Amino acid sequence: MSKVLFIAFAIEDERQRDFLKGQSLHPRAPFEFIDMSVKEPYSSEWKERVRTRIRRSDGVVVLVSKNSLSSSGQKWEIECAKEEKKRILGIWVYSDDRTNIVGVSTVVWSDINISTFIDSL
Repeated sequence: MSKVLFIAFAIEDERQRDFLKGQSLHPRAPFEFIDMSVKEPYSSEWKERVRTRIRRSDGVVVLVSKNSLSSSGQKWEIECAKEEKKRILGIWVYSDDRTNIVGVSTVVWSDINISTFIDSL
């Protein structure tokens, strides 16, 4: 059974999101990444679509960087994931950036950390 992971990220970290999605091509337990990247993430319609996708997800991966602190869309996605009682994994997207998001357990970006999280879902 394929697992679905929702990716919450700041729009400035879109390139790192693309790298992460590229990892889903790696031959291991089947899974797919989904996200709701939009430039204007605040309409009630967008929020309802995000909530639906998060509900359908097995877990949520949060791409954590200094950009996260000012991304209201990403903050809302994280709160939604908590409300829906989804397991959340934060990964730091830059080696020189160790930003913390309150309530999100964050680890170094590595294949083993991501695989371990996926396998635990």
